[in-house]
Amino acid sequence: QKWEPTQPNREIVKEFLKLLPFELTTAQKRSIKAIIDDMHKWIIMTRLLQGDVWSGKTIVSIIVARYVIKKFRQQVAFLAPTEVLSEQHYKNIAKYFLPLGLKISLLTGSTKPKEKDMIKQSLKEWNIDLLIWTHAIIQDDVIFKNLGLLIVDEQHKFWVRQRVKLASQWNPHMLQMTATPIPRSLALSYFWEFE
Repeated sequence: QKWEPTQPNREIVKEFLKLLPFELTTAQKRSIKAIIDDMHKWIIMTRLLQGDVWSGKTIVSIIVARYVIKKFRQQVAFLAPTEVLSEQHYKNIAKYFLPLGLKISLLTGSTKPKEKDMIKQSLKEWNIDLLIWTHAIIQDDVIFKNLGLLIVDEQHKFWVRQRVKLASQWNPHMLQMTATPIPRSLALSYFWEFE
């Protein structure tokens, strides 16, 4: 998918930064700028965000997710490899997003069937801005109304087929995060493109 390049809206990021109880590092700010700039180019953005544990990858992804929701008016999916990690991300993101009136949900393998059905229906109707989920529920009946960004945490723990299914089905911008800079992770940032 290709389109005309557009100009980033830096004010969206500045507004969000005012809500943070801490100052971002220079590297974090540089990463956010590079990711957002890429999303305004003529082709789908694919980025690999590599950093040690506790280096601030999650806050970078939260700010980028907020940008996509507000600027492009699209949904965001945040994929984590385990339920424990997905629950941690949910708590982290909720404290920033819920006060802004944004709707987020957590969908894992242990989510009760009735709640799963409600979440899936809400996704279709665009009543969820951001979904945090695990690879256990990468299923055909999980359908987004308008997915604009896929964030994959600990991307090296996912199978190639899982990533291909997610990216080819919705063709979103892709932000992959890892603390483990293996060669395959780097290769994905170069060759991740679908027709």
